[in-house]
Amino acid sequence: MQKRNLFTLALLALVIAPTASAQAAKTLTINCFSNLDEAVTAAIPAYKKLHPEVTIKLNVLAYGDHHTALQTALATGSGAGDVACIEVGYVGRFMEGGGLVNLDEAPYNVKQYKNLITAYAWTQATSTDGKNYSMPTDVASGTMFYRKDVLDRLGVKVTDLNKSWDSFIAAGKKMKAKDPKVSLIGDAGQVAELYWKANVPNGEYLFFDKSGKTVVDSPRFVKAFEIAKQIREAKLDAKIGNWSPEWTDGLNKGTLAVQFFGAWFEGTMRGMVPTTKGMWRSADLPDKSFASWGGSYYAIPKESKQKDAAWDFIKYMTLSKEGQLSSLKAISALPSLKSAQARAEVREPLAFL
Repeated sequence: MQKRNLFTLALLALVIAPTASAQAAKTLTINCFSNLDEAVTAAIPAYKKLHPEVTIKLNVLAYGDHHTALQTALATGSGAGDVACIEVGYVGRFMEGGGLVNLDEAPYNVKQYKNLITAYAWTQATSTDGKNYSMPTDVASGTMFYRKDVLDRLGVKVTDLNKSWDSFIAAGKKMKAKDPKVSLIGDAGQVAELYWKANVPNGEYLFFDKSGKTVVDSPRFVKAFEIAKQIREAKLDAKIGNWSPEWTDGLNKGTLAVQFFGAWFEGTMRGMVPTTKGMWRSADLPDKSFASWGGSYYAIPKESKQKDAAWDFIKYMTLSKEGQLSSLKAISALPSLKSAQARAEVREPLAFL
């Protein structure tokens, strides 16, 4: 009897031990910036079904505050959490700073996923010496958002806006003549930014060439500012910057006819100007332009004590169709994962538009 009991206990130990180990409770701290945090929040329920042992603590700061705090935390090795959200504008400086885990090394070995990810998003996450310290989660295709109700009222077609830059300016003049309260765009500088983003020659960076020399005096930048100057001199812009109270008011009231941003802006507008639902549409950029306008990444700070769990979460958000489509639904973040881009959900109409 005693031998049987000992044998039974031994079997129970074999069964229970790995289960207890697999279910060891973990707390994963994710530090994120506002808007992308909504994608993380939306993904948590499905992720928890796969990993009930993981408790996620999500810390959120405004865009600028988050990246400032993250820069300090990475430099000091304290406070960066287990997963760090990074916007593309900060990826370069953070991956060169030494505070992030090199994801090319085991057990991550991210180079194996390169061909699964949109090429330019992967390149943006690659350091000058060819290393990867973060994983792309979305691509921000440049988009022209416009108030259809305003265009209809003033007799302007969307093709008048995006056929060419000349037609864009002409349409703005037509609207201004019919209603002086309506501005074509918030600030002419947005047009300059779009132009220099959309016309980067192959092998050149946004502001530098291959040798690291600045190209801000190149024909690309000269043309960008010439177009912006035409808009300013014709008094077609409202001279108000993005994210200002006046800008939000203009989007609400329809005194701003056009807004250039990444496709993600549709998700932002849902919460920012909810009463304008159904009034907006989206279209291709003027003059058959294509541009990247943002993009988000996840990285693991070296200080993390939960690197395995952090990597597992990042894989879910960046390499699974479920995680990618969850972000699309939550904040209109276009997937960086090619297979997710092919899904029908990416082409479904958006209720807000």
